[in-house]
Amino acid sequence: MSVEQTSVTRTFRMPPYLRNAADRFTATVSKFSLEGKIGLCGIALIVMMAVFAPLLSAYPPGKITGGSLEPPGADHPLGTDELGMDIWSQICYGARMSLFIGLAVACIAGLGGGALGILAGYLGGAADQVVMRTVDVLMALPSFPLLVVISAFMGPSVFNVILILVLFSWAKPARIARSQTLSIKNNVYITAARNYGATPFYLLRRHILPEVLPILFVLIISITSYAIMAETGLAFLGLGDPTSKSWGMMLYYATNFRSIYFTPYWQWWLIPPLVALIVLLLCLAFIGRDLEQVLDPRMRQNRGG
Repeated sequence: MSVEQTSVTRTFRMPPYLRNAADRFTATVSKFSLEGKIGLCGIALIVMMAVFAPLLSAYPPGKITGGSLEPPGADHPLGTDELGMDIWSQICYGARMSLFIGLAVACIAGLGGGALGILAGYLGGAADQVVMRTVDVLMALPSFPLLVVISAFMGPSVFNVILILVLFSWAKPARIARSQTLSIKNNVYITAARNYGATPFYLLRRHILPEVLPILFVLIISITSYAIMAETGLAFLGLGDPTSKSWGMMLYYATNFRSIYFTPYWQWWLIPPLVALIVLLLCLAFIGRDLEQVLDPRMRQNRGG
């Protein structure tokens, strides 16, 4: 090998931490079932559709580009709505909004609630009591009726929807993270490390957090599905952001068209966002199920692994 080829190989060599992350990801995916791998492919396609929406759609989603309720054709692959806006463009850009709301709620509620649960379980005492009593109250309340009431009171906007969904989504990760922390912090190696002078920050970072994170990843997937369904439900009731082009708002406008069920318009206006939502939720369900079996130590124990 020449000097130039050696220098190029060194230049494009993957850093060790990226190589390790790629190896772990490959090992995890290899344990997925067929449904889980199909779910990963489906999520990848939806993410690509959201990222490359300007390239995949010929028109902006909020611009009138055709006649009212045109059937699918060469100019509009999925037809137009009652205002003459391209439905395929709304599907592509709606993937952005649905994924953004789902991932924002899942990351904030999952990681934030998990951090609170870990701290409550490790510290104990008054902090633990305050966090867990708050969790008990939130988990006892009927979430969706309160979501409807609070959304109607605060007004429709994407920020308000995310804030409300986070408020009712962090309790479960906090409870599970606290339970896992309580079972870990009494282990012999934690006690030995504490006796040798290990700080609480070191114990949390080195021993407790790596054990709790896999369970939080599984919860983040389920919270993403819940947030997408809840946003769709709020939008369907007219409580979503009317300026956003989410799939839920598309369903709201389609179902509120008076003659939608007595005309062929439902075939290209109602079905596409509904199918997109079902595919997204099924993909998340398949991935969440397989991740739980692979990453959750309790599932591995039940399987004898």
